[in-house]
Amino acid sequence: MIGLYVQRESALHHLSAGWKLIVLLLAGILVFTITDWRMLLALLAGVLALYGLARLGAQATWAQVRPSLWLLLFFLVFQGLLTGWEAGVITVLRFGVMILLGSLVTLTTRTSELLATLERATLPLARVGVNPAKVSLAISLTLRFIPVVVQTVRDVQDAQRARGIEKNAVALAVPVIIRTLKMADDVADAIDARSFD
Repeated sequence: MIGLYVQRESALHHLSAGWKLIVLLLAGILVFTITDWRMLLALLAGVLALYGLARLGAQATWAQVRPSLWLLLFFLVFQGLLTGWEAGVITVLRFGVMILLGSLVTLTTRTSELLATLERATLPLARVGVNPAKVSLAISLTLRFIPVVVQTVRDVQDAQRARGIEKNAVALAVPVIIRTLKMADDVADAIDARSFD
């Protein structure tokens, strides 16, 4: 992914993409079976230690969490009011661990390696009519457009600030949705022009 992979000399960077994806999958299963917030906090500390092992630094770590802070705060308040504050803390810790782990995989692995691994993993599905190349293309487009959509949101926010309407959620959502749909339409036209089914 352009702008996400960070070149470093570390054991995590040299680990194969397949192993990283397997660990991410197992961690995703494990983290949602843990119901003790102290164990989740210890797991979060372990993930942060992996960022240190990957030599990414505090700034790169914070950059992964910062965009999700409002969502995590929403989960905390929503769960806290409905089922109790301990449940809210557990939910936030679970999602925090998974966000950081997922980001760690993309920060330490080139997108081309991830996509090649996913394409190999989906090869057995070709027998039931699933095209691994199409799956890989869909995933690569999804990954590629995450930073593009984030940049679109920033551009619209800058335009809102210039007009003095930065607190209007509708004025943010409508242009972002329209620009995103236009980008998707342009990409679809480009794929059609290359005769990709």
